[in-house]
Amino acid sequence: MRPIPRTLRVPLASAALALGTLGATQRALAQDLVVKAPAQTSPIALTGATIHPVSGPAIANGYVLFNEGRIVGVGETLPRLDKSIKVVDAKGRHIYPGLVGAYAQTGLVEIGMVRASNDTAEVGSNGITPEVRACVAVNPDSTLIPVTRSNGVLSIGVYPAGGVIPGRVSVISLDGWTWESMTVKDVAGLAVNWPQSRPITAWWMDRSEEDQLKDIRQSMLRIEEAFASAAAYAGARTADPATPIDVRWESMRSTLPATAKDGAGAPSASQLPVFIAAQDYDQITSAVEFAAKQGLRCVIVGGRDAPLCADLLKRHNVGVIVQGTLRMPRRDDSPYDEAYTLPMRLEEAGVKWCLASGQETAHERNLPYSAAMAAAYGLGVDAAIRSITLSAAELLGVADQLGSIEPGKRATLLVTDGSPLELTTKIEAAYIDGKLIDLSNKQTELEKKYREKYRQQQTSGKAAAK
Repeated sequence: MRPIPRTLRVPLASAALALGTLGATQRALAQDLVVKAPAQTSPIALTGATIHPVSGPAIANGYVLFNEGRIVGVGETLPRLDKSIKVVDAKGRHIYPGLVGAYAQTGLVEIGMVRASNDTAEVGSNGITPEVRACVAVNPDSTLIPVTRSNGVLSIGVYPAGGVIPGRVSVISLDGWTWESMTVKDVAGLAVNWPQSRPITAWWMDRSEEDQLKDIRQSMLRIEEAFASAAAYAGARTADPATPIDVRWESMRSTLPATAKDGAGAPSASQLPVFIAAQDYDQITSAVEFAAKQGLRCVIVGGRDAPLCADLLKRHNVGVIVQGTLRMPRRDDSPYDEAYTLPMRLEEAGVKWCLASGQETAHERNLPYSAAMAAAYGLGVDAAIRSITLSAAELLGVADQLGSIEPGKRATLLVTDGSPLELTTKIEAAYIDGKLIDLSNKQTELEKKYREKYRQQQTSGKAAAK
């Protein structure tokens, strides 16, 4: 590389300084100014509302009682209350569990076109970084967080990206001063990006089939070698705890079976899942067969062709995180409603599944409308609600804490004037771990600003007319 001419060094340095200043300004402007909610200090009872536990039938004119961030009572008749309990009249309202985004990168991405605001992948990595934890990189002051939760999405699974094994998935709640205070589950599983099984022949592909096949083989080999190395390491550590720790393979041990030293074995309930991104039939079957051979618990992320291999998924107890319904058909000869009916087809086939928004990070708030589209195309309304609450919590491994309204679970709730699947529904209140959340955000403040603008113009016009 030739050196930069001396005459250009000062202008380039000035340009770099200007870009750095612009980046700092962008970050400053892209900061959430909403104060975080204080912890719950006294018991709260929401009364008179229709309760939608999700795990059971709706309760008309019911109540939800929670204290210290946990639900302690749900039912029809409110028991005699202590004077210390704050009673909130929610008559005529509906109470749902907070919606759970099963696949998101909220907090990792701010402005997609600004590289400095994206923290989804390790810079300079070789594409295999299982030691990465997504929650550590979450920005608690992202302006996208209050926008997302204002539409009912109060918890998300946050995923790293980039490479074949980009890191580990975390589950966070969308309120907190730090990533530690937001974290529900530090490590929910391992993310794996499964390679294409066949070369792409679309008009826009500028690489030859031979080159694509070479990349596919290399990616597969890297995944196989990574799990083989992790299994060998786990076996060595089990045999001799004094074996030096390798953070890469140590971070994968929780996903491996007890017989990891043999590279095989049946998955156990204590194993964390491997979240494998795969869309095509060939990808899905290849990924499931690999997971079965390795003794891994597998969850498919994407799964556009999942109904075609439903028997395989059920046989190996594999769940599917569907990445949205607001999509075009996948192939030229697919029905126009192929994406809309995907949840219904998985439900009818008896496959475990849940629904993610499938949208860019800035539009994660549209999660309930993906479920609404599925409900409009054959999926039952109750199943649609479950797909973005309890089913999502189950596949993320946090169903003991989130996804339904039951005693012992986190008091992460929505108070609405209707179904969250309806565009016209207003989220009137939200609680995260019993904390009453401020639902204002940048967009609500902009609404006030411009309504005030036109109010002033109207007032000025009336004064001028006099």
